[in-house]
Amino acid sequence: MNRPRHYIGRFAPSPTGPLHEGSIVAALASWLDARAHQGLWQLRIEDIDPPREQAGASDSIIQTLAQLGLIPDGEVQFQSKHTHRFKTALDQLHADAAVYPCACTRSEIAESLRQSGHPSMRHESLPYPGTCRHGMADGRSARAWRLRVAPGDITFEDRWMGRQSQNVAMQVGDFVLLRADGLWAYQLAVVVDDAQEGITDVVRGADLLDSTPRQIALARAMGCPEPRYLHVPTVSAADGQKLSKQNGAAAVDSRDPVRVLSQALRHLGFEAPAESSLERWLTQATQAWAHRFGPISPF
Repeated sequence: MNRPRHYIGRFAPSPTGPLHEGSIVAALASWLDARAHQGLWQLRIEDIDPPREQAGASDSIIQTLAQLGLIPDGEVQFQSKHTHRFKTALDQLHADAAVYPCACTRSEIAESLRQSGHPSMRHESLPYPGTCRHGMADGRSARAWRLRVAPGDITFEDRWMGRQSQNVAMQVGDFVLLRADGLWAYQLAVVVDDAQEGITDVVRGADLLDSTPRQIALARAMGCPEPRYLHVPTVSAADGQKLSKQNGAAAVDSRDPVRVLSQALRHLGFEAPAESSLERWLTQATQAWAHRFGPISPF
């Protein structure tokens, strides 16, 4: 009988700017879930998309979390320091005939779908019609590498959202692992790093819920353990869109950590502890989280 894996959670922001209100909700939820289950909580800076990154953002993220009392266990991980992992994973998938090179541009994909009358789009992402699945046309060269997605539904139980299901092959298609600009795709990087770092539980914003079936499909193709998932409600901007750095979300003022954390906890549906001490506040918030979300089943 397999021994249960010890809980290891993580918070994995991209350094595209300082932490904002929505980021703090995800960070707090992941920290509380780890602490409520006597687990480890890691911080991973996902810095493999230089065109989107902001100078000094990584230091700002680390400092803000420390001011809020959300201290990671162990050293902060930086994705950019171990991109060799991604190449090794892609090479193995290639050896297993699980990936293939693709010459298609976005406009070509859109035109192919238009001609076929395909109406489906997920989060402004066009489902790939499989044009290069059986080989690129003569004279074309590879722009990206895609995973061969197996047919059928990917179903999983989200600890907040409940049962989720998506037919990745139909709704997304074979998705990119190595981008046309030579950068590693988020889907590959996150799955490889979670597996390498022994992550057992992924707690993050619901804006990433749609990516989870792709990540499960990739984990299965690589033979990696699948973590448990918990997706928390995102924070919306005034226009109803998800609050993000791209739409001008303001950086949090961490000089009053209890106020910032209380606001985040209330967004998660909890009553904030009436504590002025940060340490006592975090202890009471952890107890409240454990009452609602623990214990969880072992692997």
